[in-house]
Amino acid sequence: MEKRLSQKTIFLTGAARGIGATCARIFVSQGAKVFLVDRDQVALEALAAELNQAGEVAIPRVLDITNRADVEQAVHSMHEVWGRVDVLINNAGITRDSLTAKMTEEAWDQVIAVNLKGPMICTQAVFPIMKEQQSGVILSASSVSALGNIGQANYAASKSGLIGLTKTWALEFARFGIRVNAVAPGFTATEMVTTIPEEIQAKLVAQIPLRRFATPEEIAKAYTFLASDDASYITGQVLYVDGGLTAGF
Repeated sequence: MEKRLSQKTIFLTGAARGIGATCARIFVSQGAKVFLVDRDQVALEALAAELNQAGEVAIPRVLDITNRADVEQAVHSMHEVWGRVDVLINNAGITRDSLTAKMTEEAWDQVIAVNLKGPMICTQAVFPIMKEQQSGVILSASSVSALGNIGQANYAASKSGLIGLTKTWALEFARFGIRVNAVAPGFTATEMVTTIPEEIQAKLVAQIPLRRFATPEEIAKAYTFLASDDASYITGQVLYVDGGLTAGF
């Protein structure tokens, strides 16, 4: 049986750890080659070495996705090596949480730059190649926080902004054979979440109809489906992978 992402090349931001690293592993297991982008050189190179044990399937690149020239050069390098850019995963993101009344301009600017400007730059960089190919998939990491969350005005704005970009890009790019969707995870058992005190974790779990956090693998499998040809008629959508958290919203 052919693997779901056989022969696909994927530009993955925020690849070094958490959901990004899990995505990389699952993408490679499903036949893809992955251009790994992150600012953490040590973790990035370790992941690439792990993936390349099975063959030359991963290229690491230390990169600030808010730097347009560097992003364009990285996309060009990927295209030169593999001849295609089939999928862009706008996964990189940061938090700088604070109540709105206390939020600094620096905290606002940092989150908007990485979470919203970065995906815009990456999408503009891959678009000419995907247009020439007349095919491509662009997936972005939104969040249930896009619907609003106390102490995350900057993060919520960036993640709801990605939903707006996703729907706009889907409309603009469809005629070139490019599909655009977003994945909106709920609470996921990454390192950041599992370090939360147990009593707070319990309160969070109580809000989720399935009564547990998602695993990073469950989020990565949503990306895998949307990146694959099995999702060939899906564009302009937001897939909430949240255990039912937003079902009543």
